[in-house]
Amino acid sequence: MTTTDITPTQLPPTVRAFLEAHAAHDVDAAARTFAPTAVVQDQGQTFRGTAELLDFLRHQGGEFTYTTELLGGRRIDETRWVAVNRLEGDFPGGVADLDYRFTLAEGLITELVIGG
Repeated sequence: MTTTDITPTQLPPTVRAFLEAHAAHDVDAAARTFAPTAVVQDQGQTFRGTAELLDFLRHQGGEFTYTTELLGGRRIDETRWVAVNRLEGDFPGGVADLDYRFTLAEGLITELVIGG
């Protein structure tokens, strides 16, 4: 498997749309980027299906104020992509660079794993 570093603009449109909507706290726009059976893993929790994903989008990280900056990306293969985001805010540590690992099918996100 060969991983290719790419610029943020080279990420698939669905990934870019999710990242923009999520940074803007636009839950509806972010939700539209997911397949109905999608799975998200973040901070040791797993969210499955539309109802749980909406809960994740509305509430995860809501106890903190932070900004995000898209630093770069990687293409793993035809369906898997990584976006590297820097979060800065009032959470413990104040700064974190996180990989957002996406799996896509038919133009929608089927899996998102968020971690360092």
